Formats: sequence, structure tokens, C-alpha cells
Amino acid sequence: MSQFQINNKQNIDYTMVANSFIDTFLSDANDAQIKIYLFLLRHMNTPHMCSISAMADFFNYSEKDVMRALGYWERKQVLTLSYNDKQELCGISLCSFTESSPKVPQPEPSTVPQSQVPLVKTITYLSKPSAFVKPDYSLDQLTEFKSRENTSQLMFIAESYLGKTLSANDIRSLLFISDELHFSFDLIDYLLQYCIDRGKRDFRYIEKVAISWAEAHIETTEQAQNQTMKYDKDTYTVMNALGKNNQPTPKEVEFIKRWYQIYGFASDVILEACERTVMATDKHRFEYADRILKSWKDFGVHHKTDIAKADAAFVSSKKKTSQTTSFTKNKFNHFQQNDYDFDALEKELLSN
Repeated sequence: MSQFQINNKQNIDYTMVANSFIDTFLSDANDAQIKIYLFLLRHMNTPHMCSISAMADFFNYSEKDVMRALGYWERKQVLTLSYNDKQELCGISLCSFTESSPKVPQPEPSTVPQSQVPLVKTITYLSKPSAFVKPDYSLDQLTEFKSRENTSQLMFIAESYLGKTLSANDIRSLLFISDELHFSFDLIDYLLQYCIDRGKRDFRYIEKVAISWAEAHIETTEQAQNQTMKYDKDTYTVMNALGKNNQPTPKEVEFIKRWYQIYGFASDVILEACERTVMATDKHRFEYADRILKSWKDFGVHHKTDIAKADAAFVSSKKKTSQTTSFTKNKFNHFQQNDYDFDALEKELLSN
């Protein structure tokens, strides 16, 4: 097959894409992920603000599609995501590509005009600058930090949580959290536990959480516990699924903790119950969802795939019951949303 050369005769603005990005990531990314990345490149350093909903509308994607694409690039360390104290996305930072990126054959320098070599920028997008910036600590500063009385114990705890030996950059992060953010030993211990419990072992993520706590003026473990309970991601996921935009009340948090911790359901099962609840009623939604989830727990539902069996079993039991009663038209189904007797359930809830 013949070869060809690509020439440029367009007199238009450009969006620069790093060669190392194309060489390393392009083949594995899907269409949505590539489109979202190019959108970020196009709009970096522009004066107007953006949002997840605007990006979703632009591509005719759902907001979840956009967040999944952003999450993919964050896992690939192409960008980092910043969240405010309400766990709302407030910043996207595109990262430089490191020397560890896979190498590919490059053309001879003479064939690539210097003016066409793309620049790789580290930018912050949609993000308000933080008041806390990690200094570029020297080796002497790291040595001094490691010589402190509590540092060896702190490093031992961190290595135990993370399951690895701390690198120099990891130690720099601990020094930053200790000296710049002024976190106590106990607060750093709780910070590490909090992040590890959520499956986050990267110190970049740990730093972001620490900065968000510092910006919220959190100084004690108790304040951090109250904050994490108040703004837990699972809590707001359920709140949104039930159509609730308010800050969760203690009673609502109690329901959500019950579903996760006592009933032991995963998010997909809980969100299925929430979806059925929203389709069924606009009143007493937490109580309604709790009845559904308790029924599934009693039936032995463990995974979302078990729900269909529970639905079928309940329909079968109702058919048998209907054969022995004259009230064959008064069906109440705890599982299938189309068979709910909404008025009866609301009366039952109000009477409790």
C-alpha cells in the first residue's frame, strides 16, 4: 500500500494533542473517552466556566457517561479531579506525561519543524486555586522530617495501611500534610484510614482529601468524622436517586447506613429500590424504599440478579393467595413497581 504525507493548509486555531498521548493511550480508549479528553483540551484556559451537564449535552451523553470517561483518564493518570467539601466536582487538572510513558519510534528531528512540536501543559480547569500548595521539599527537609520523634511511627502506620514501602514522594506528601496543613498525628491516621476504606491508596488522592478538610477548617478527628458522615459519596448518591437535593437529615442518613451496613446491600441493589420508589410515589420515599429493601433482605437477595427471582416468587405467592380470597383485584406487590398499591402503602406508613 502506498504511503502518503499529511500537509497543513488551514488557517485556523488549533487544539494541541501531545504525541505521547496519541502513542500511549489512543489505541485503548473508547470514543467517549477520547471525545471527553479532546473537549478538555479545547476548553483549557478559556475564560468561560463549564460543567458536567454542559459536556453531557454537547455530546448527547448522560452525566454518568461523562464522569465514567473522566474517571478512566484519572486512573490512567492523564488528569486529576478535584472535589469540594460537598463531594461535587470543582476542578479538572490535565497532567504532564512522564518519562515512564512507553517510547515509540520518532521521526528524524529534521523532518519535524520546531513550530509544529506540540507543547504539553499542566493546567487547572474549572478549579478555584487552593490556598494550600505543596512545596518542592529538598532531601535535607525530608531527612529532617524523618528524624522527628513521631515520624517513624507515622510512616510505619502509613506503610501498614498502604501495604508498601513509602517512596520519597509519599514522604513529601506526609510532610506537606503535617507541616503545611497542620494535621495532628491522630488526624493523619484517620485520613489514611478514611481513604484506604474507600479503596484509594494514591497519595495524590489522599492529598486532595486532606486539602479539602483543611479548607473546611477541620482540625480534629471528630470534626473529620462528622464531615465524612455528612458528605459521604454513597449518601449523596442515594439522595440523588430518591430525588432529594437537600442536605441529608440524621434520619435519612440512618436509613442509608441501615441499607449499606445492616442489610449489607451493594449500591446497585439500593439504587434499584430507589428507582422503583421514585416511579411509585413522591411521599415518604425513604420509608417506601426501606420496605422494599427489607423485603429483599428477608427473601435472601444478595445481588441485583437475585431481584428477578424475588419478584417472581412474590408474584407466585400473590396468585396463590388470590385464589383463596375474594379480593382478587386488590394486589400489593413489594417488588414489581407496576403492582404497588400506593394508597394502601401511604396509609400504612402514616399510621405508624
